[in-house]
Amino acid sequence: MSKYLLILIALLSGCAMQAPQVDQKEGPQSIKAQKDAQQLIKDQAPSTPTLKRKIALGRITNETVYGRSLLRDQMNDPLGKQVTDMTSKVLTESGAYLVFERPDIGRVYNEAAMTGNKLNVIGVDTLIIGSLTEYGRKTIGESGFASQMKRQVAFAKVDFRLVDTKTGQVYFATSGAGEASNETASTFGFGSQASYDGTLGDTAIRQAVTDAIAKISAVVNKQAWATYILKVDGSKIFIGGGKSQGIKEGMVFNIETSGEKIKSPQTGAEITLPGQTIASMKITALFGEGELNEGSVGTILNGSIANQKISDLQIRYDGVSK
Repeated sequence: MSKYLLILIALLSGCAMQAPQVDQKEGPQSIKAQKDAQQLIKDQAPSTPTLKRKIALGRITNETVYGRSLLRDQMNDPLGKQVTDMTSKVLTESGAYLVFERPDIGRVYNEAAMTGNKLNVIGVDTLIIGSLTEYGRKTIGESGFASQMKRQVAFAKVDFRLVDTKTGQVYFATSGAGEASNETASTFGFGSQASYDGTLGDTAIRQAVTDAIAKISAVVNKQAWATYILKVDGSKIFIGGGKSQGIKEGMVFNIETSGEKIKSPQTGAEITLPGQTIASMKITALFGEGELNEGSVGTILNGSIANQKISDLQIRYDGVSK
């Protein structure tokens, strides 16, 4: 063997032994992108306390070819269920909504019947309907002299729309997209090795859902909201909503008439005319436990609700504390 060949072998062996260990790393749009999207949801929340919106999840299905096989469960859509569960989790964790069960409401009814309880289903303001419209994964690789790189990428897209439960009108539609990846590299066979990563798909879906909910929150939080009078006892006015929904002692609310409802000859829809502010009240105490069982107590600051039917009145927050 010639001395030149021996020198070449020695050089190559030295390179192989000195090649640094390359560990598996996250793609540029994985955990960081997810955290950024979650922070966006929090940033969309108004700076002043608001009452939580009542929202429910309707049909969310898998409309991609992924997962369509004889191994699907009896409800026929395991991936759609996964998107529904993730959406419910993101909505609940945002702290801006009261989230109610709809996809598995039949199981809730059955459980209530087994225990002899009557299920009191609460109506919601908005129903979310949607689907997983894009989902897949791919492997990107590059090879060079004595080196190799492989990148696994999963991507997902969801389409959601918001439906007004009073009219059935779709008043907002949006999409959310997500991507997750990992990367491996080796030199002369030394370096990180990665097999199929099944969690990348879950991460991509979670990012897509979080992205869509951030956009939904930006729209919903701009809508007008109202709570209502539960009872009037002397000078005390009891209203729905308490600590869990952001109400604090000292807040001042406007009391308004609901406004007359008139059917529009143009659209055939029922239109509510603007109400009139007739009084203001200051919150003096909070009571109850749990988001659905809390209330607040207030007293009139100015104006009067005498001779008014309390079921026709709405309570709105004007952003003032005194």
